[in-house]
Amino acid sequence: MLSMPALLATSMLFRKRVKRWFRSQQQMLRRQCNRSYFSDWRTRLEPTSRKFGFDRGSPIDRYYIESFLACHAANIRGRVLEVGDDTYARKFGGAGVGKIDILHATTDNKKATIVADLTCAEIIPSETFDCIICTQTMQFIYDVSAAVCTLHRVLKPGGVLLVTFPGISQISRYDMDQWGEYWRFTTVSARRLFQSFGPDLTVKAYGNVLTAIAFLHGLAAEELRREELDYCDPDYEVLLTVRAAKSLNGHADRANSGHKESR
Repeated sequence: MLSMPALLATSMLFRKRVKRWFRSQQQMLRRQCNRSYFSDWRTRLEPTSRKFGFDRGSPIDRYYIESFLACHAANIRGRVLEVGDDTYARKFGGAGVGKIDILHATTDNKKATIVADLTCAEIIPSETFDCIICTQTMQFIYDVSAAVCTLHRVLKPGGVLLVTFPGISQISRYDMDQWGEYWRFTTVSARRLFQSFGPDLTVKAYGNVLTAIAFLHGLAAEELRREELDYCDPDYEVLLTVRAAKSLNGHADRANSGHKESR
């Protein structure tokens, strides 16, 4: 008969082996599903999901958005403005956040503390915010250069703007029908749009050919492995990100601003 310590050791070993077996079965099933899906992609004229993967888990672009914001969480501090809601300011801001404002273009968002159009938001005082979070918004604004000028104006000198927008993506049908979806961006266009903020500007693209195909078909991030998601191929820009710190002198270089270039 086994002693109590031997029984405990045997029990722990058994549990570890069971967990390892279940994990291997889950990974094998996921790989089989992915192989089955991608092996017959030529026969598919409709995506698996038109909801960006929300109905299957976490959208792939949201995985990239959160990776970007996690890298720059230290910049989310003081008075923060977030477009749409305050999800990311609360998730990544921490104790350094003093006050959060929510910007929305229409009055139907009950959480909004500021209702304004980014292209002509004169009601927002200049140099108000220490950080602005603007995710997946710029593609819905036709006069995108005017919106960039507003973001520059309302950000304090030394403040940080964190922006994301789509590179390779399906159309958001709801937004297209509501107010239009006008643009797709590249790292080159993003850098030119935000160069007026000053030299402390970082532009990065996330994605690769696999995640681009998966995202277009509406698969979720959970259906891919971490190493597949994290691999970046510069020729497949699924998501674009910009971190722009406003120069301490507080003045945009009008000769080099995105607004000037667009004319």
